Amino acid sequence: MAMDHAAAEVDHLAAERAAARFDVEAMKVAWAGSRHAVDVADRMARLVASDPVFRKDNRTMLSRKDLFKDTLRKAAHAWKRIVELRLTEEEAGLLRQYVDQPGYVDLHWGMFVPAIKGQGTEEQQKKWLPLAYKFQIIGCYAQTELGHGSNVQGLETTATFDPKTDEFVIHSPTLTSSKWWPGGLGKASTHAVVYARLITEGKDYGIHGFIVQLRSLEDHSPLPGVTLGDIGGKFGSGAYNSMDNGVLRFDHVRIPRDQMLMRLSQVTREGKYVHSDVPKQLLYGTMVYVRQSIVADASKALSRAVCIAVRYSAIRKQFGSQDGGPETQVLNYRTQQSRLFPLLASAYAFRFVGDWLKWLYTDVTQKLEAKDYSTLQEAHACTAGLKAVTTSSTADAIEECRKLCGGHGYLNSSGLPELFAVYVPACTYEGDNVVLLLQVARILMKTVSQLTSGKQPVGTMAYMGNVQHLMQSKCAVKTAEDWLNPAFIQEAFEARALRMAVNCAQNIGQAANQEEGFYERSPDLLEAAVAHIQLIIVTKFIEKVQQDIPGHGVKEQLQNLCNVYALYILHKHLGDFLATGCITPKQGALANEQLGKLYAQVRPNAVALVDAFNYTDHFLGSVLGRYDGNVYPALYEEAWKDPLNETVVPEGYHEYLRPLLKQQLKLSRL
Repeated sequence: MAMDHAAAEVDHLAAERAAARFDVEAMKVAWAGSRHAVDVADRMARLVASDPVFRKDNRTMLSRKDLFKDTLRKAAHAWKRIVELRLTEEEAGLLRQYVDQPGYVDLHWGMFVPAIKGQGTEEQQKKWLPLAYKFQIIGCYAQTELGHGSNVQGLETTATFDPKTDEFVIHSPTLTSSKWWPGGLGKASTHAVVYARLITEGKDYGIHGFIVQLRSLEDHSPLPGVTLGDIGGKFGSGAYNSMDNGVLRFDHVRIPRDQMLMRLSQVTREGKYVHSDVPKQLLYGTMVYVRQSIVADASKALSRAVCIAVRYSAIRKQFGSQDGGPETQVLNYRTQQSRLFPLLASAYAFRFVGDWLKWLYTDVTQKLEAKDYSTLQEAHACTAGLKAVTTSSTADAIEECRKLCGGHGYLNSSGLPELFAVYVPACTYEGDNVVLLLQVARILMKTVSQLTSGKQPVGTMAYMGNVQHLMQSKCAVKTAEDWLNPAFIQEAFEARALRMAVNCAQNIGQAANQEEGFYERSPDLLEAAVAHIQLIIVTKFIEKVQQDIPGHGVKEQLQNLCNVYALYILHKHLGDFLATGCITPKQGALANEQLGKLYAQVRPNAVALVDAFNYTDHFLGSVLGRYDGNVYPALYEEAWKDPLNETVVPEGYHEYLRPLLKQQLKLSRL
């Protein structure tokens, strides 16, 4: 009976796809950005899925040692395939993405190589990059310490120049100066870009980067004076435990002077500290690149979770049976829709704002090369804020998707527990989200303070120049349908963001001094920063929808999702909109009414909208999110793969269970 029931479910999921009111292939292009991107991603995903070395269904059952060895094997095999097939940089990046197992290569390509590119001189790049590109050395990024993370200026590792030998002496003077957390450091890396306090001629010149060899290139043993290892198991099964996050201590380790990254500053042979003529603002380009990739990763992780939850919600039936008829699909319940469809809309929203960030990176790079620094502060604010908002929202959303899948969502085989565990560190690395939002808030406060000087805000802050109108404007919405007008949505979000920022600035101005006021108002400043970033996401989604988008029904579906995202944020933060007078309670109620109507429009298209992500079953890694909908047989089959089921009678039965059941426990006399 179970198999017959499951077969009916497969037919039902096919019916869901047939009900879609848009061209799914065209939506794949809208999601990926181009037909070329769809084709390349599809080819790389299938290449990985068809290779038995990249198997991952048993990952959560492996011991830590076996998991790490499996990661090394996959990384080596991936590189072998990249070389054999002569893959392009784009193809190689996608192949590594679809292997879907955190490992040292992520930090090698994502942090070590960009650090040398961004901070190394031409000579240093010529020396080190060819070695890194061929994996003749493996690098990591050693910045965070046991005692300091977000406060980079508080790092304690020292790099003291010795003019007698023309060397830097790298040293860990305290326990808290131990490097702690760098990925790839624990077991794999041979080299690191180490961040330390540069000391020369008795003066501390602050934090600088140094290329330091850690392990022998012959036998991989630590070099003299280097103590390093793995920091231990982390949250979840499988997940980020495949990464060898490490601890590193130096005992007066000497390196040549030319291994200081010297693009922005140098130390001469005599020990003089000299600034180069390269502006330090160039580092912003690397920062924008890294944060753009983090926002892109947020949309990938969120879309995976949403794909699983939508497909399973279409399969799962509970309650609602009338006179022995079929039960109701969980996806048809309004409570499920109101929790799930905003997350679906968020996945698309984050994807499109991530695409815009790629453009911003190109724009910032071109302006830096032209020595135009006018938009740097604004670029820093929007990239820092988008990193914070998208990662926090995605982490929360993955957990919500797990709950939306009921009890089965808690199984490792659902893919959701591991997806959550592997994703949630994004809220902390590359800048703690609260710290980043407070940086955004500082820039907002500075921008507000300049509004009366006639200096016009730029980029994503340009709306603040319309301060006279936005501080007084009244929302023109009269009916629920009015909330489908992007101009009304845009103005409501602009007014909310600006009024919250101005209110914070006014309250800070009443404090004894600015720093004290900023400290006291920091919770309000966080909310003002979030409002500004949510405005950016809504704006970029609206701009995307207003483009010429080919494909039957595609633009209409994206418009619906854009409205769902905007009105869901309005509903969730209704207090902000009401407290600042941007809308009335009646208009808030109308927005919620329209949101319910939008859910009804999304419902018949939901499965096809997640199909447009174009993920293979291998990449999803979920029995609940299978494309064919054959969930129940897959769940049953997966259960028997657990090592606990290798024996019918459990190990320990004769020692512990049998004596208990036979009343033969040996009791000691007190």
